[in-house]
Amino acid sequence: MPYFDTASAAPLHPVARQALQAALDEGWADPARLYREGRRARLLLDAAREAAAEAVGCRPDELVFTPSGTHAVHAGVAGALAGRRRVGGHLVVSAVEHSSVLHAAEVHAAAGGTVTEVPVDRFGAVAPDAYASVLTSTTALACLQSANHEVGTVQPVAEVAEVCAAAGVPLLVDAAQSLGWGPVEGRWSVLTASAHKWGGPPGVGLLAVRKGVRFAPQGPADERESGRSPGFGNLPAVVAAAASLRAVRAEADAEAARLRVLVDRIRRRVARLVPDVEVVGHADRRLPHLVTFSCLYVDGESLLHELDRAGWSVSSGSSCTSSTLTPSHVLRAMGVLSEGNVRVSLPRGTSAEEVNGFLEVLPRAVAEVRAELGVPEALSASPPVAESVEVDAVGLRCPQPVIELARAIGTVPVGGTVTVLSDDEVARLDIPAWCGMRGHAYLGETPRDVGSAYLIRRST
Repeated sequence: MPYFDTASAAPLHPVARQALQAALDEGWADPARLYREGRRARLLLDAAREAAAEAVGCRPDELVFTPSGTHAVHAGVAGALAGRRRVGGHLVVSAVEHSSVLHAAEVHAAAGGTVTEVPVDRFGAVAPDAYASVLTSTTALACLQSANHEVGTVQPVAEVAEVCAAAGVPLLVDAAQSLGWGPVEGRWSVLTASAHKWGGPPGVGLLAVRKGVRFAPQGPADERESGRSPGFGNLPAVVAAAASLRAVRAEADAEAARLRVLVDRIRRRVARLVPDVEVVGHADRRLPHLVTFSCLYVDGESLLHELDRAGWSVSSGSSCTSSTLTPSHVLRAMGVLSEGNVRVSLPRGTSAEEVNGFLEVLPRAVAEVRAELGVPEALSASPPVAESVEVDAVGLRCPQPVIELARAIGTVPVGGTVTVLSDDEVARLDIPAWCGMRGHAYLGETPRDVGSAYLIRRST
């Protein structure tokens, strides 16, 4: 069964499996002890740290291992903010950061700090000037992901790092999605990553803090990992993580070039094979293995189930899933369609035959979901009946408000208007996106007693 969700977790790399087994036999003792078994474990830990630091591009004594990438983010944000407490309590993040960063920002705000979110463009990228405009004399820390986890857009980290350096503000980079493909360029101050994103075992994160960066670890003091990650670490997993990172980086350039061709094929053919689809994220400045697209008139959860039943494992940022009733914060910040969202992230070794097989299954799966929702009947052509129509979609959930709009637009003449009443938060994002895709004019929303009224003018 093809697995196309490595942005969530990559399959265990063969080198990781071999290293894990060897370290289970040799690295079970406490590396802080001076007897033979402890010294052997310490040698393994030191070698793993050197290998990971080489891949990150930092000194070994600047890097510690943590129990997860999320733990590394939380420790990194909290430690950097505490280290610059005297400067101020202002934190800057992009609007599309991973939830671990945004959750850390929420904790900081709850404790009395201030947080500024930097907006992104329709491709999900920030502008360095936007960071420069919000940095102040009280800014303690700025955060920026190296590449987006949902749409694959690579961020201008080096340029933002220069802006931050000029303002004297440290930059924390979440490199979870990109580190397996190459080092993060630029003068970053703090870096985090997660082993299971590149094919290492789960439960291992990296936290690198450059020398000279003010950093005050939070929580009870611990003698391990420079006091930045307390507790007895999982040494076999750490060894496997470092070994697999070195292995994937050795093959990264060749594999990136190969996967980029396959992803380009998906980007091109999805737009041709599936009606009413929007491919999102930057077409060129992106991760080589990831592509995201959204399909109009589709229930995201049903689409994932159809693809799973056909043998394909993908993920979604759509609000129409069992795990959330709100659209992905990334898609919302980009202002793109969220309904029927599919994220495909190819593992190393994916073949052209597997990609072709997915492209054969996808149109049928989308068509079946649309048919279940009655979309063919809903979108059938009908003569105009009035200059303006109001559609009551209160109580209906994504993608039904948009389907009701699509049904109603044909009942007014060109220049006529349709008002959609909806209490679904997703409508605020998907109705304007639908208008952009279909060439109609979105005129805005007004509050109602229940939900909002969205006004659309027919343009074609």
